[in-house]
Amino acid sequence: MNRTKSQNLSEATIQWLIAKGYNSSDLNQPGENGDTALMKATREGVYAVVKELIDAGVDINARNSDRNNALWFACFGNHYDLINLLLAHNIDIDNQNDNGATVLMYAASAGKTEVVRLLLQHHPNLYLKNLDDYKAIDFANNVEVLRIIKNAIKSDTGQNLS
Repeated sequence: MNRTKSQNLSEATIQWLIAKGYNSSDLNQPGENGDTALMKATREGVYAVVKELIDAGVDINARNSDRNNALWFACFGNHYDLINLLLAHNIDIDNQNDNGATVLMYAASAGKTEVVRLLLQHHPNLYLKNLDDYKAIDFANNVEVLRIIKNAIKSDTGQNLS
């Protein structure tokens, strides 16, 4: 049986899981829209639960029905501490959802300058394209985001431009 270390969860986290309709014996169980408990806790910004779930060995790269991973929800909610936590545990920063969008594309399009800045510190692929053939720089919502991504491309020598 593929089990995570649910016996190591705190009572508070177990109660959170139950309240949200998740089973503490299957921490990768998909809920509404295919969201796992990790995604739900990330969306809600509940750092303690996210940390415990990661430590318990959940699939950090699980994707929901839209093929987003938990990092999408951390970026959506401007949860900088969770962005850092997820990236420190090697979540896929270049995950592309069902539209081919990455978290960098999303953050650029939403004008989330600080999220873009934070993501760029973790070296996402700047050249990935979505289904409409657009890259993150094409989504820059403001001059600052455009400048930051342009500078990242300029200083990026290790990636292929094609």
